[in-house]
Amino acid sequence: MVIQSAEFVISSTDYRKAPPPKERELAFIGRSNVGKSSLINSLVNRKGLAKTSTKPGKTQTINHFLINKSWFLVDLPGYGYAGVSRSSRYQWGKMIEAYLLHRENLFFSFVLVDARHEPQRSDLDFINWLGEKQLPMAIVLTKIDKISKVQVGKSMQRFEEKLSERWEELPIIFVTSAEKKQGLEPILDFIGKAIQ
Repeated sequence: MVIQSAEFVISSTDYRKAPPPKERELAFIGRSNVGKSSLINSLVNRKGLAKTSTKPGKTQTINHFLINKSWFLVDLPGYGYAGVSRSSRYQWGKMIEAYLLHRENLFFSFVLVDARHEPQRSDLDFINWLGEKQLPMAIVLTKIDKISKVQVGKSMQRFEEKLSERWEELPIIFVTSAEKKQGLEPILDFIGKAIQ
């Protein structure tokens, strides 16, 4: 898939205030500071489309970007630690859950995970929750430029082993580096096939 246009449409705190559910939506979500906004910017080849920050918790709303005037890329707030109050994190959780469960045109979700770390409980819980709700998803290991190829392989293996404890058929796993623009083509190809 070639991204020809990408434009910000709206930020909302309630999925019902998002654009009318006509076009397919693909959501991106992950723990705070996993590199989600950077990956989105790399995928659409637009610097600064999704706001990036070194401080966790930059994304606090449901952000809709219209891609190629035909489908929406949705940037969701990060889960897990963010430098905000517990009540704010709770509100984000309810907002994300409502979107994922009730947004009728949500087609697929990409769960981003930092390849440098052991599988985190919050990541596994969230991935398993998506599986229980039968919501289609893929896992994206990020920041692979920060570790060796051998470590990337081990990171992928660790995730597969952990998921195998609960999953009969594992979700697809992509490996990426937004900074080095590695692993973007397989995701774009997958999206192209998925939305046709």
